[in-house]
Amino acid sequence: MNVFISNRIGDIQPFGDDMANPIWIVRDYERCSGCRRCELACSMHHEDWMWPEASRVRVFMPFPGLEVPHLCAQCDDYPCVKACPVEALSVDEDTTAVLVGREKCVGCGKCIGACPGEVPFLHPEDDKATICDLCEGDPECVKVCHEARYDALRVVEEKMNVHRKLFSRHPVDVAKDLAVKLFGEKGEEVI
Repeated sequence: MNVFISNRIGDIQPFGDDMANPIWIVRDYERCSGCRRCELACSMHHEDWMWPEASRVRVFMPFPGLEVPHLCAQCDDYPCVKACPVEALSVDEDTTAVLVGREKCVGCGKCIGACPGEVPFLHPEDDKATICDLCEGDPECVKVCHEARYDALRVVEEKMNVHRKLFSRHPVDVAKDLAVKLFGEKGEEVI
């Protein structure tokens, strides 16, 4: 299976290294307060109402006091795109975001299983794959996180990097590491 890039869904070309201004959202887990402003901004942008269950960025609290923002890391090898049996997923040529062709998606969930962090999810309304599309290059979650001065989410412009995959982890695994980092030996008791 090939990985594809697209400026628009339907305009698909083979994936290459000549991307214009690729961006991604870096997470600083220690700065996340768990306010969930990012979830609300995302759902307002994509759903036109406050619906955190449909937000492309999700904040999990696997353990009390540890909030973990969870969203697509745009892995360099795009396992979710490769796993799609109907080629409903593509990669935006400009931003490197994964795009979902909702008319093609059959809701099989293979993209979820292929993602190392299980980031994609099936939309609560139509059961189609749902993944962060970086708001066409201007992520709403980053704006509201910065407005609140948390800056747990920040946009970074950079070429594709294998290290992005380090951010594609299950929220429980991230929270375990964070608990030990923040609380030392007491953190091990939490997990």
